[in-house]
Amino acid sequence: MSNNLLAHIFNPSDLRQLDEVQLPQVAQELRDFIIGIVAVKEGHLGASLGVVELTIALHYIFNTPEDLLVWDVGHQAYGHKILTERRAQFHTNRKLNGISGFPKRSESVYDTFGVGHSSTSISAALGMAIASNLKGDFNKQHIAVIGDASIASGMAFEGLNHAGVTDANLLVILNDNAIGIDPSVGALKKYFTAVKEGKNPKQNNMIKSLNFDYSGPIDGNDIFAVLQELKRLKNIKGPKFLHIITTKGKGLQQAEDNQVQYHAPGKFDAATGEIYPKLEANLPPKYQDVFGLTLLDLAKSNEKIIGITPAMPTGSSLKFMMDEFPKRAFDVGIAEQHAVTLSAGMATQGMVVFCNIYSTFLQRAYDQVIHDVALQNLPVIFCLDRAGLVGEDGATHHGVFDLAYLRCIPNMIIYSPLNEIALRNILYTAQLGLPHPIAIRYPRGRGQIINWQQAYQKVEIRKATCIKKGTKIAILSNGTIGNNVTLALSKLNNLEHFAHYDFAFVKPLDEALLHTIFKTFENIITIEDGVIKGGFGSGIVEFANENNYCKRIKTLGIPDEFIEHGTVEELQKFCKIDVKSLILLFGEI
Repeated sequence: MSNNLLAHIFNPSDLRQLDEVQLPQVAQELRDFIIGIVAVKEGHLGASLGVVELTIALHYIFNTPEDLLVWDVGHQAYGHKILTERRAQFHTNRKLNGISGFPKRSESVYDTFGVGHSSTSISAALGMAIASNLKGDFNKQHIAVIGDASIASGMAFEGLNHAGVTDANLLVILNDNAIGIDPSVGALKKYFTAVKEGKNPKQNNMIKSLNFDYSGPIDGNDIFAVLQELKRLKNIKGPKFLHIITTKGKGLQQAEDNQVQYHAPGKFDAATGEIYPKLEANLPPKYQDVFGLTLLDLAKSNEKIIGITPAMPTGSSLKFMMDEFPKRAFDVGIAEQHAVTLSAGMATQGMVVFCNIYSTFLQRAYDQVIHDVALQNLPVIFCLDRAGLVGEDGATHHGVFDLAYLRCIPNMIIYSPLNEIALRNILYTAQLGLPHPIAIRYPRGRGQIINWQQAYQKVEIRKATCIKKGTKIAILSNGTIGNNVTLALSKLNNLEHFAHYDFAFVKPLDEALLHTIFKTFENIITIEDGVIKGGFGSGIVEFANENNYCKRIKTLGIPDEFIEHGTVEELQKFCKIDVKSLILLFGEI
């Protein structure tokens, strides 16, 4: 065997052939391998570096895949993937047709549960453990690895609450590094900090009070300490809880020192850890920064403005307001349901609440949107970042369902800006006061306009606009995907045949303009960066049916399937809504 141990580890069975004294070497090689690949191919870095020792110990002590291991969220599962038959494919991580950046059941028998959103691991592993009991398999192990940010979510507590009254063979491992993507927040964080510092007496342990066999905290980056405790816990029946302390970014000094930036740092020098500079001068802004900077500007003159986000202050750029107005901007942790109802409560008292949640994460608070906001017609302003296709994070993170799941809710206003200026103006309009809740959806990444900080203009609710006049075919677009339409039309020879309308409001629709369009054109095309079924195009078809218009309507958008990972451009091409696909389509009409 060569000096490189990792090169000879294809799966956990190979790992278990090694002596324990060799495992620190495996840990170093695994860290180096992750750093080497992510430095070039990009991806999530810090979380996986922090749990290298835990990952090795889990697969060494437990008989995976027969024993079932569930990772929460999955940001930290790169080492797991490499040790479970995917080392040779790891360079394809998050790439089109490559392996997923998150655990995925269809990808490997070692990925026992598909993840991407947080706080699901305890419930899933408990379900597996109860099923094993029912099947008479009382020796199978079930392990959930969850972070200190994720365990603060309500769903995690629901799982703990249930598990504590069962005899399920469940081991919950708390990976406590005091950070999710941004630093962890809340009273629970303070509790675990007190436990780590020895300030909390043993008899006052809240986990023990839930009927768990609690152990720890131990150093999760000390592989021999982890091995010893896992061996002991393996022989204890019933619900168990192991509290480990790790360092996010462990083994790369820059990642340890700047844990937020190195969560997903982009490309960097694997030897030095230095992130390669990005040429960002004179570039259009990111949509999240348009939101964050505009909200800060508006908050300076409107004291009723409140900002709320569930654990994404940096990713959503609410951080700008949090830094200047800390008493009016709140990171509530990974608690989307709480964020929505907290916003509703504030709205009842006349506050102007901007609830900023990634589109895909708002799915986790759907009942609260209906029951606590829309039913009471409270004017909460939902700002849905990462709407549409988001790229390499894949199916768990694409914000493609929001138009469909919000459009059916009474009282909701739904708006998708065409560009940065439109986003700025709808934010301004919303804080002036609206009679209903509004959802403003905008994409990940950069816009197209450098000079976007122009004087505010009030947006007329419902109003659609004509971008380009035409004679034969009307194209109705919603949101920033309309820019693809403009580019595609500019390449056509028969440009005069096509009219283009920006229907920023999906609800309410500009029915007056729709009547004009349907009376003028025989062919109508709708396009959106969301699912076709139930979305903007469906709304146009419903309008035609209700008003007895018999016209040819073609709806473009996200097809009725889960879209996997790849660049946004690659995924738009797959969905046939990229510029080249639109040129071909328009040219055939």
